[in-house]
Amino acid sequence: MLSLLIYLYNQRGRPPWGGRRWFKAWAKRLQQLPNLLKQGWFHARLRRMGAKVHPMAFFSDARQISGQLSQLTIGEHCFVGRAELAVHATLTLGACVCINDGVKILTASHDVMDAQWRTVAKPIVIKDHVWIATNALILPGVTLGRGAVVAAGAVVVKDVPPLGIVAGNPARLLDKCRVDHLDYQPTNSLALFRAWRSY
Repeated sequence: MLSLLIYLYNQRGRPPWGGRRWFKAWAKRLQQLPNLLKQGWFHARLRRMGAKVHPMAFFSDARQISGQLSQLTIGEHCFVGRAELAVHATLTLGACVCINDGVKILTASHDVMDAQWRTVAKPIVIKDHVWIATNALILPGVTLGRGAVVAAGAVVVKDVPPLGIVAGNPARLLDKCRVDHLDYQPTNSLALFRAWRSY
């Protein structure tokens, strides 16, 4: 929790001390204290297990992230909803990634052609500004290019190009793509971070 609190404190809005805006800003920050403590606990748990997590990443429920967490990297301003991340190979999230509730990201499966049914693990790379919508499934070995969108319920079995939009099972590339200039941070709209920016 300490690294998150230090980061927020250093980046805080700074209204003039003792004025009405100063009291209002600190009232909002105190109101968000339970949420800050929860985020701090999530961050500490992931880091204790070896994950590399930016202080500005947000988790709705990090308890659904499991496996070999020393292979997990999460960039700044990432939003991870109530999603299942099974880390058995390298899993890398760039900056400003949004993962909605119900998403499953699996870095390992079993080889059905193997008599011993051995586990096969492959890395997953999710580049900056990717949005993975509700209940999508990302399978081992996939790279999602910068700004890619995975539609709700899609099952992604192969790479998605930058700015590409995929939907369906198996996911197919649609004939439209996102704008090239993406300039947003999924965590900006969250009350916890807004409270520290306010003044």
